[in-house]
Amino acid sequence: MAGVILGNTGWVFRVAPLFWKRIAEQRKRTVQRAPRRPQHASWPDRGLFAAWVGHSTVLLKIDGVTVLTDPVFSTTIGLHLGPLALGLKRLVEPALSVRELPKIDLILLSHAHMDHFDIRSLRSLESRATTVITAPRTSDLLRVKRYGGVRELAWGESTRVGEIEIRAFPVNHWGARMRSDSYRGFNGYTIESARYRVLFGGDTAVTTSFRSLRKARPFNLAIMPVGAYNPWIHYHCTPEQAWQMAEDAGSEAFLPVHHQTFSLSREPYLEPIERVYAAAGKNTERVALDGIGQEFSI
Repeated sequence: MAGVILGNTGWVFRVAPLFWKRIAEQRKRTVQRAPRRPQHASWPDRGLFAAWVGHSTVLLKIDGVTVLTDPVFSTTIGLHLGPLALGLKRLVEPALSVRELPKIDLILLSHAHMDHFDIRSLRSLESRATTVITAPRTSDLLRVKRYGGVRELAWGESTRVGEIEIRAFPVNHWGARMRSDSYRGFNGYTIESARYRVLFGGDTAVTTSFRSLRKARPFNLAIMPVGAYNPWIHYHCTPEQAWQMAEDAGSEAFLPVHHQTFSLSREPYLEPIERVYAAAGKNTERVALDGIGQEFSI
């Protein structure tokens, strides 16, 4: 959402008149420290491990292959004009800094919105040892020669990185970073190894497309967005809808993201996770984590 808000100031003044007041207030606010620090150095090379770094950034290790989803480590997301940052300030620091990350084998980018595709973070992660998979017509935003490879995937296309296969699937969102680049794509992804299946929903409103992902072999983990639905219900799903879409796909554990990090909408800070637990009902043990910096493993 922030990608379009920050790139279209006229739209902001018409639809979100409090936006600029919020920007001024944010500059004075202290960013809180992350409540936990993931201990990824202790993760062995066999198994499925995940840590929520913040917003939609999740560090995964799948039988030794490290994956980072939608990396955003900047204090402010938006437009950077020299030392001036115009955009939304974090509420909570990332649970890990870029320097504290392990070597990253794969970066997954769902779409070009600024709260998912942060140029400063991506430049700090440039490495010839890292492959980037991104949505169609978004690789021009990257310095592609500084990575080991950059691949764009359209819906239904797949590729392999080491021992894992990544497939793009359609979600209900949009890809424009600024007002004029509505041609950019947007993806969800499935991540599969010989032993594990992981679903990364990216950013989405409610859609039936998750039903097509169901197989006899379930997803061990579904990483799903649960925040920024009020008033942006046409672009972001509610926690209940996110839970149902993960159910439609045939998922076991549910990792809720896209909340607790930036003030993108009007719902109270803890409402998304409270509604996740309510949606889970008697299956609350399937909620993999509920706070920034927490870890999950199989």
